[in-house]
Amino acid sequence: MAKLKYWLWLATRRGLGPAGVLMVLDHLTTPERAYYSEQEDFDPLPLPPAVKEALLDKGLEGVDRILDDCDRLSVDIMTFQDAGYPQRLKQLAVPPAVLYVKGRPFRFDEEVAIGVVGTRRPSQASQVRAGKIAMELTAAGALVVSGIAEGVDRCAVLGALRGGGPVVSVLAGGVDQRFPHENRFLYDDVAAAGALISEYPPGTPHKGSHFNPRNRILSGLCLGVLAVECEPQSGTMLTVNHALEQGREVYAIPIGLDEQSARGTNRLIHDGKAKLVEDGPDILKDFAELYPSKLAGVSALAPAVVEARLDKPREAPPAKRRPQQSAPKREQISRSQQKSRFTDDELEILTAIEQAALTADEIVEKTQIPAKRVLSALTMLQVQGGVEERPGRRFYALVELET
Repeated sequence: MAKLKYWLWLATRRGLGPAGVLMVLDHLTTPERAYYSEQEDFDPLPLPPAVKEALLDKGLEGVDRILDDCDRLSVDIMTFQDAGYPQRLKQLAVPPAVLYVKGRPFRFDEEVAIGVVGTRRPSQASQVRAGKIAMELTAAGALVVSGIAEGVDRCAVLGALRGGGPVVSVLAGGVDQRFPHENRFLYDDVAAAGALISEYPPGTPHKGSHFNPRNRILSGLCLGVLAVECEPQSGTMLTVNHALEQGREVYAIPIGLDEQSARGTNRLIHDGKAKLVEDGPDILKDFAELYPSKLAGVSALAPAVVEARLDKPREAPPAKRRPQQSAPKREQISRSQQKSRFTDDELEILTAIEQAALTADEIVEKTQIPAKRVLSALTMLQVQGGVEERPGRRFYALVELET
C-alpha cells in the first residue's frame, strides 16, 4: 500500500501530467525517491516552477481521499510497475502512470481488442452498422473497446452487450462520473459485463482537455481501431491518428459521398490509411492466425439473431401530442414473440409496469429483481422501444404482452 501511495502522489501533482511523471521517473527511478526528494533534486528537470513547487508538496490528504473513494466504489488501481499493466500501453510514447478500473480485470495483451469509434451524431445507417459490427466482434471472441459518449460509442457498447460478451469503455473522467446523462444506465452495464477504465481518479469530471489523452489509451489497448463515421477534423480522427502512430491497424466503413459527416472515414480509405471493411469478419480475419485460442471455434451469430438483437433507430414521434388523458395504443407482443424479443427480466418488468408507470426503485420492490439488473434491463427496453422514461423518472410501457 505504501508504494501505491507514492504512485498516486506523483500522478496527481498539479501540472505534471503523464509525460512529466515519466521525466521524474527517468531522473529519480521510483515515485518513493521522488516523494523524499528536495528542491535541488528537481532542479535539473526542465519543468515549470509551478510544477516543481507541486513536487515539493508532500501532503497525502488527496491520496488518502482517492484510496477511500476507490474502496467505496470497488475501483481497482493499476500502476505502471504492476505485473498486470498492459504491455501495449507500456509501448506508448506517453503511457498512463496509473489506471483506475471498475469491473472485471482483463489481460489486454492476450485480447483481440478492437476499438470502435465515430461521431456523436451518426446517420441512422451508421448507428445500425456500429451496433452490428460490435455485436459480430464480441460474438466471435473479440473485445470491443469504445468510449461511452452519444452516437457511435453508445451503439457500439450496446451492440457488444447484445453480442453476449464483455465490453470496455475508456473514460475522460472518473469512473464514477456518468457522462453524458443519457447514458448513465450504461455505466452499470459495462462495469457488470466488462470494465470502465480511466487514468483520472474518481470524482474527476469529464473535460474537453481530457478526451485526446483518453483517446491514446483507447487505441493503445487495441490491436485495431474501426472508424464508423467521422469528419476530417474530429475526436474520432484524433483517435485514428493515435492508432496510426502506435502501429495499430485502422479500419473504416465506406459511406455515401453525400454524407457530410463521413468525409473523414472516406478520406482514410482513399488515402490508404484505413482498410475498407463492411462487417466484423472483415476485421477479425487479420487476427485469426495470431490469436487462434480467442477466435477459433466460436460460432458466429446467425443473421436472424443479429437482426433481432440489433438496435435500430426509431423514427421521431409525431409533433402533435395526444391529450394526456387518452392512453396511446400500445404495440401488442404475442406470446410466441416474447421470449425471442425480451429477456426474462425485461418481461417481468414489462408486466410490472403494464398498468401504471413506476420508478426504478418501485420496479425493484415490485419484482424483487436486483437494482443493477433492473437498470440494465430498463436501458435495453428503452433502446428497443419497449418503455420510455417520463417526468418523475417513471417508466411507462410502450408494449403490451399477450397473456
